[in-house]
Amino acid sequence: PIDSSHIPPLEQPEKPVARVVVDVMLKPEILDPQGQAVQGALARLGHSGVTSVRQGKRFELELDAAPDAATLDEIAGTLLANTVIEDYTIRVEDA
Repeated sequence: PIDSSHIPPLEQPEKPVARVVVDVMLKPEILDPQGQAVQGALARLGHSGVTSVRQGKRFELELDAAPDAATLDEIAGTLLANTVIEDYTIRVEDA
């Protein structure tokens, strides 16, 4: 048998305090070729009831401290979204 008494236990990472979800979508007036391609494929597959498809991005951030709204807005508006052509929404979920 192996003596594991000298091996320290693995440290467990701290549980996050909050999970922040940032959804980024192209602004309505911006052409969405990827969404149009999906809509066309759906029609070819027989799903003719789909009238519009918009493609977007979802980011999940886990925080070790309570989120600050101004900081989250800065992160989303400067790094996660191109605010010239994209809109974003931020929501905080329980971790």
